[in-house]
Amino acid sequence: MDVLSDVITAMRIGRARSLRVEHHGPFAGRLPTTVPGAGFHVVLQGTCWLVPRHGAPVPLESGDVAFLRHGSEFGIADHPSTPMADAPVPTLVGASIKHEHTRTALAGNSRHAEATPTVMLCGAYLLDESRPHPLLQELPELIHLPARQGHRPELRSAIELLNSELKQPREGSDAVVRALLDMLLLYILRTWHDAESNHHKAAGWAAALRDPATASALQAIHADPSRQWTVGELAAHAGVSRAALARRFTTLLGRPPLSYLTWWRMTIAARLLRESDAPLATVASSVGYTSEFAFANAFKRAHGTAPGRYRRQP
Repeated sequence: MDVLSDVITAMRIGRARSLRVEHHGPFAGRLPTTVPGAGFHVVLQGTCWLVPRHGAPVPLESGDVAFLRHGSEFGIADHPSTPMADAPVPTLVGASIKHEHTRTALAGNSRHAEATPTVMLCGAYLLDESRPHPLLQELPELIHLPARQGHRPELRSAIELLNSELKQPREGSDAVVRALLDMLLLYILRTWHDAESNHHKAAGWAAALRDPATASALQAIHADPSRQWTVGELAAHAGVSRAALARRFTTLLGRPPLSYLTWWRMTIAARLLRESDAPLATVASSVGYTSEFAFANAFKRAHGTAPGRYRRQP
């Protein structure tokens, strides 16, 4: 499995939610932080402003994509000067499980009801914030992908398909929407990482995934996390010396290869404990531990609690 897909799979919890929203007349709604995770807003028609609690408002035009990594409090408005009201949570962050055509007027005026609306796709992803993966953690608070900066056909196609399914739900739409939301998340992150990687000052994960040796070692770890890797084996897999791999890996990702391997194993183990009824011995084996006792000690060092107690937590 490639690293980005692997990270998303490990971090995702619950179910992504989405809505198609129409704003009529003057509108302004502030959405509080209600869920751990990330959200997106795509402008299908018209224009609006993204108004963060702190910082300058960001204008959004038709075709623009705004991705908010940390679920920070923000507002959506027709203009930054429009008085902001608290918006009902299900309307914009996708708390409703129904994917339906929704009309809303936030702080609106009924005499503007016939005006051309601003139409948006909005969605939310639940992510496990207890041990956020550094690949996602280093994302900026706001990723703004203007439509005018490149066509990005894959991203545009996913948006168009999602819009179609939400506008006119049919048999099978529930499954289609879930798949499209996963696609959209990956396309947004891929687009941002590609742009960062092409920047001459790229650092962190954007640079690591473009560095042949570091990326090769990461792929090996993610493809077989239960293997008893050594730095020498990872270096041979990457085609560089042990010293070169250790230096490049640590410089770009902030920790040595085997330290990352242990961290990733504990992340996988937490997901398995949360999502399955597999015995502890099976979980331990799947992340490279032949001893259930050794696994329990490593898990407690990483998560601050024993595996069994972790599994029983809500």
